[in-house]
Amino acid sequence: MNEKTAVLALAALAQETRLRIFRALIGAGPEGLTPSALAAMLGLAGSNLSFHLKELTRSDLVTVERDGRQLFYRPHLDHMNGLVGYLVDHCCQGEDCSPSPKGAKPCGAPTC
Repeated sequence: MNEKTAVLALAALAQETRLRIFRALIGAGPEGLTPSALAAMLGLAGSNLSFHLKELTRSDLVTVERDGRQLFYRPHLDHMNGLVGYLVDHCCQGEDCSPSPKGAKPCGAPTC
C-alpha cells in the first residue's frame, strides 16, 4: 500500500457514520450486508447510507456485488489488512511490539 491509498482509506473512515458502517460490515464478514439490513441495523436513511457506502467503496474499503435485484456490500478485507500493515510497518523501530511482561517498560521507553 502506498501513502496516497492509505490517506484515502483513512479519510473515508474519519467520519462517524462511515466508521459505523465499516465496523458493521466487518462484523458481518465476507457474506456482507444489503443496504436495507445496514439501514435497519444502524438506523440510517437510505439516501444517507448510499452516500456513505459510495465513499467507502471509492476508498476500496468496501466492495459491492449485485445478486439479482439485491446489492451486497462487503468489507474488502485484503485492503483493510493492507492498511493496518501500512500503519504498523515501522512500529517500535523494527523490534517486536508484543505486550511486555508485567513491570517491563512499554515500547517507546529508552530500553524498548
